[in-house]
Amino acid sequence: MQFVILGVAAFALAGLLTWPVRALAIKLGAMDLPNMERKTQKEPVPYLGGVAIALSIISITYAAVLYSDNSQTTISLVSFAIAPAIVLGAMGLLDDLRNLAPLPRLIVQTVVGVLATLFLISQDVIGSPLSNSALNFLVCLIWIVAICNSINFFDNLDGGAAGSVAISTLGIALIASNQGQELVTALSVVTCGATVGFLMWNKSPAKIYMGDAGALFLGVLVAVLTIRLNPGITPKFNSLSILPMLLAVPILDTCIVVFSRIRRGISPFTGGKDHLSHRLMRKGFTKRGSAYFLWSIQASFVAIAFIVYSYSTTLGTPGVVLAGAYWLGAFVWFWRIPSSD
Repeated sequence: MQFVILGVAAFALAGLLTWPVRALAIKLGAMDLPNMERKTQKEPVPYLGGVAIALSIISITYAAVLYSDNSQTTISLVSFAIAPAIVLGAMGLLDDLRNLAPLPRLIVQTVVGVLATLFLISQDVIGSPLSNSALNFLVCLIWIVAICNSINFFDNLDGGAAGSVAISTLGIALIASNQGQELVTALSVVTCGATVGFLMWNKSPAKIYMGDAGALFLGVLVAVLTIRLNPGITPKFNSLSILPMLLAVPILDTCIVVFSRIRRGISPFTGGKDHLSHRLMRKGFTKRGSAYFLWSIQASFVAIAFIVYSYSTTLGTPGVVLAGAYWLGAFVWFWRIPSSD
């Protein structure tokens, strides 16, 4: 019940905060303008919705910690989960307002990833650690930077990223709750509630976008939550396989975009209408239908992850194989849809 209250509070606060943030974005001129080469909307849409998401998650999380257990240890663990998200969210906000170049963004993401990884290793809070510290460091760093960019890439459709992150964090919360990981559960529930609250404004036709401020904030936060998640199942490979399942669709979108752009001799950091959502619309889907379709795929991966977790000794390995085949099948299907009109 406490977790439900946290989720509802985050939902309500994000929904309420998005209104004044939207008004501020319009006043500042922080608008996503239509662009036939990269955008699909017909009218300017304000950015900065990520500010409402971030403020909601930060406020509700610290309020809950201070109310239930304000020990220095708990505050420290919460802070080191949220601090990287705040830093990258601030950089994303600056990018929304000033349009930063890709290289400085990547450098900052890497530095934040290094610091976050060092903390995770030093505090021994990696849910499914590998054989040695060096390997843990490398894998965690790559995961944080990759997921951070993946969520940012995936934020290209009304409600697409917000809805998928909500589904992913709900899956994290269910597994973490069963494992008694209260901090991971609470942060996941709050993130889920905040993204659903924002989704009320971001669903098609979107009245506001989360922008890089929201996508980068959510990206690093979800990356850290998955690293800290401990499914507690054997073999270790099955436990590790649950993590990409929980973020399967954003990862799929990133892989499709990066590989197709490299094949066409285009920089992966160049915008374009070659994401999963754009490909679905070329197949005749509406914006809303595309969002529902992508949410459904993400929900099915989360369901498989939960089955692998719940029935690890019997259905665990078959579930991992099924998820891998499903993901590859989806990759081939999307890859065969033209990258451009």
